[in-house]
Order: sequence, then C-alpha cells, then structure tokens
Amino acid sequence: MVGLAGQKIIVVGGSSGIGLGVAKASLESGAEVVIVGRSPDKLRAAEQSLDAGPQVRSVVADMTEEADLARLFSEAGAFDHLVSTAGTPPPGDPIERTDMAMVRRFVDNKLIGAVMLAKHAVTSLRRGGSMTFTSGINKDRPPVPGGAVVSAIAGSFSFFARALALELAPTRVNIVSPGWVDTPMWDEIVGAAKSDFFAGMAGRLPAGRIAAPADIAPAYLYLMSSAFTTGETIHIDGGHGLI
Repeated sequence: MVGLAGQKIIVVGGSSGIGLGVAKASLESGAEVVIVGRSPDKLRAAEQSLDAGPQVRSVVADMTEEADLARLFSEAGAFDHLVSTAGTPPPGDPIERTDMAMVRRFVDNKLIGAVMLAKHAVTSLRRGGSMTFTSGINKDRPPVPGGAVVSAIAGSFSFFARALALELAPTRVNIVSPGWVDTPMWDEIVGAAKSDFFAGMAGRLPAGRIAAPADIAPAYLYLMSSAFTTGETIHIDGGHGLI
C-alpha cells in the first residue's frame, strides 16, 4: 500500500456527503485536498468544517461544463489522485412516465461529467496516480418500478473503468459502489420520509444500519493507496447486494 501523506487529491463533490467524508479521511492521512463543487457557500462551509488550514482549498466548478473542468485542472496543477462522488437525484419514474429532459440532465451530470473529468484530469494527473469514480447499489438492486435509467448509468461505470484502466496504465482507474448512505441527497429524494425509509432498510441489511460517509471513505482511500488495484469495482454496501 502506498501512503497518501504529501500527495494531492482532488475530490469532485467534496462539499458534502460522501465526498466530504473522503476529503476528511484524506486530510487525516496527511494528504493535501482540493474540494470541488458548484456552490461557493457549500464549499466555504465544507472548508470550515474540515478546519485544515492550507492543506485544503476549494474550487468552484460544475462538472457538466467542460470549460469549468479545464479551468479546475489548470488551477489545481499537478496532482496524484482524482475522486468523483458528485451526483444529482436520479430520475425515478416508471419508464412510461420518464421525463427525458431529466434523464439527459442526469446522464450529463453523472456519465458525461465523468468522461469530461477524465479527459481533463490526464493533463495534470501524475503518472501512476489514480482516478476513482462512484456508481451505486442501484445497478445491482434497481428499484422497481423506476430504476431502469439509474441502473443503466450506474452499471456503465464498471465498464468505463476497465477500459480507461487499460488506456491510462499505469495510472489506475477504479469504482466505488456504495449502498444507502445518509447524505443530504436523501433529503432531496424522499424528504421527511427519510427516517422511515432508513429504518426499513436498516432492518433488512446484514450490517444492521445505514452507512454514514465515514463508513464509505475507507474504500476510496484503499483504491488511492493500493498500487496494484485497477479496473475494479469495490462494493461497500453493508450487505445490500445480498438481500
């Protein structure tokens, strides 16, 4: 395992949720961290919560805007690892009521955004470093009805990583696939019903509870640190894939 001390990590989606958890764990491992997000206010709040002085800074960028991503990597300079946890609430309507405009926005944000990140990251990512993207449990256990689109997009990331790992070798490319994680996105998806949703799922999971971002962050640190892991999808879902 390669240590992260003294290395620079860019975390896209680092202002909240899993990304903020990865940023915190990376700082605790001695890394320098650049957190990236669309909201200046959320980024400022995240920097304050991390309280790491010059070891952390933020860059405002929208991963659906290619010019933003080109600027991000120009400003960040040479770095060692890219982590992307960014996302938006997925479309969830039954297929016959699917809003295609929403689907296109989701694909742009999640899949096209990842492709653009990779395109521009290679200009300053140090050889032998890593890229880690995020998929999710919906590819394995899609909600029915309404899970077809998010399942297709989440599932595509494993194939994206396998091909890109060959193209960029020895730079490593991997995927983290979480289960349900208590993040602000759930408040957008189900609102006040979140507690009931979580209680029901926690009762079914072998782990017996819903994950916090701190439970998921070690998977990202492992993939950044493991010099012999590439083209892989790491599942960290509390046993959700088993039920």
